[in-house]
Formats: sequence, C-alpha cells, structure tokens
Amino acid sequence: MCGAVIGGLSLEGINVTKEAVIQGQVLRGTGEDATPVSGAYVRLLDKSGEFTAEVPTSATGHFRFFAGDGEWTLRTLAPKADPVDSAVTAATGTVAEVQINI
Repeated sequence: MCGAVIGGLSLEGINVTKEAVIQGQVLRGTGEDATPVSGAYVRLLDKSGEFTAEVPTSATGHFRFFAGDGEWTLRTLAPKADPVDSAVTAATGTVAEVQINI
C-alpha cells in the first residue's frame, strides 16, 4: 500500500476560496506497489518554462504550491529517476491534486 493520505494533504486553515492550490504526491512505481518518494524536488515552471518555485517532498512524498491562475508545469527531480514533467492548471477556488509516478 502506498501510504497516501486519502484526499491528499490536509487543507485545514487554508481558505481555498481565495487560493489556487496545486498539491500532490510523488510515488515510485504504480498501483499497489507504489511507494512515496521523500527528498524529491518538485519545481513549478510557468507557461514559458521559467522556474518559479521549488519544494522538497515530505516523508510521505507530498508537496504543495500556492500559484496564480493559469497553466503550469511541475518538474519532478528524484534520485534514481529521470525528470518527470506534469502539466497542471491552477484556478482560484480550486485544489489541483496531482499524483506523479516516477
């Protein structure tokens, strides 16, 4: 079992009606054998590919960004894995949940 928190990270204390949230989990593998990847880095790139922010994944492989509305790319860098790019759309009042498998 992957150990993922059902529904993702807790949103307690975050007013999601006023934020555009991008969050998710980095997993090594797929299906029931997938395991969380701690110590990976997830980069937030704007629509032109420019670096905007970077966060490390938690012990459970989770990450979160507060972003402006629009199209973004998440670039995941993890040990013993090729970089993985994932497209995501952020919009105020929503939480974009992303699962990244490496």
